Amino acid sequence: MNESVNRVRDVLAALIKAALISDDHQGLPFRKAAGTGLAELREDPPNPAELRMDGAWTLAIQMAESPDLQPLEGRVNLTLPRQSPFTLDELLSPGFDRDAAIEQIRKSASTG
Repeated sequence: MNESVNRVRDVLAALIKAALISDDHQGLPFRKAAGTGLAELREDPPNPAELRMDGAWTLAIQMAESPDLQPLEGRVNLTLPRQSPFTLDELLSPGFDRDAAIEQIRKSASTG
């Protein structure tokens, strides 16, 4: 895996974790991590030639399925899309709304 994939994967995983954790207070660290990661991506954008968003999304889902987080996850991700719901350009856009993205992921997950 390369650095570009890792950086985008980490941001996507934070968004997914924030969406799947039922208690907003417990999900706050993941919201903050996503916000920080998005700012870092905008400041130093990854090389698009080194990145497949769908691959980064799949890796992010796997990362978000961490066994230590499962007790906190009140939503299951059985219905998360297989393709990334966001493009790299969307993630890098100054107008990208982290909270709206979390809500979009939350709505695509089935409620457990």
